[in-house]
Amino acid sequence: MKLVRYGKPGQEKPGLIDEQGQLRDLSKVVKDISPDQLSDKALAKLRKIKTDKLPLVKGKPRMGCPISSISKFVAIGLNYADHAAEAGMPLPKEPIVFLKANNCIQGPDDNVMLPKGSVKSDWEVELGIVIGTEARYVSQKDALNYVAGYCVVNDVSEREYQLERGGSWDKGKGCDTFGPIGPWMVTRDEVPNPQKLHMWLDHNGQRMQDGNTKTMIFGVAKLVSYCSQFMTLKPGDVITTGTPPGVGMGIKKNGKPAPVFLKAGDTMALGIEGLGEQHQKVIGYKKR
Repeated sequence: MKLVRYGKPGQEKPGLIDEQGQLRDLSKVVKDISPDQLSDKALAKLRKIKTDKLPLVKGKPRMGCPISSISKFVAIGLNYADHAAEAGMPLPKEPIVFLKANNCIQGPDDNVMLPKGSVKSDWEVELGIVIGTEARYVSQKDALNYVAGYCVVNDVSEREYQLERGGSWDKGKGCDTFGPIGPWMVTRDEVPNPQKLHMWLDHNGQRMQDGNTKTMIFGVAKLVSYCSQFMTLKPGDVITTGTPPGVGMGIKKNGKPAPVFLKAGDTMALGIEGLGEQHQKVIGYKKR
């Protein structure tokens, strides 16, 4: 299943994408795509619904983050060997774990707003893991059983804040709008091998990232198991798993660093095989 939430910010309704790619309303079946709807039992119940009987949603409404009430947005750094190389950083011996502030979470096509005074904001297409069952000290062998599904994440990052402001990557990762998620959460039964997914990102129409989850240093099962050793993963929690090469920070010309960072008016388009696409416009800072 492809589960979604659609509508104006704060007023999203639950829905799903049917086999014909049409948006169907789930409002009369569930109140929301919330953590209590992500267990194997709850998802099995949703699968039994005859989708052709659900109301079709007209037009092209805004898509929100496909999961509501996320308690933690966990992120993994330097999880692709070729990305670590372009960043000039050694391969990690264990996963690098940090958190993105929940205030950064937004829909897949919402505008990305640069922080006040930012000059080094950057893009990162990533595979997101959505937890379906509470996970604490789980084994790598059993880890995938705790996964509800997968989604696209743009781990937007402010590199000055992340790397030049006294430590803690969190500073450059949790700015408002820096966590577009979606458009869908695809349930794990429809993603038989999460380590074989093509992923890409275009900046202003130019292909910048073109990778595959098969080159992850630490795979999905390892990451779920590993994170569960340090924190209890709750249903609805999202783990974003690192990015392939091609980020703006790592661009070189003639062998010399020539980084490209986001500016107001830029566009980003990104996607992962079978998980949908995101499209964002970059805007300058403004008070909400």
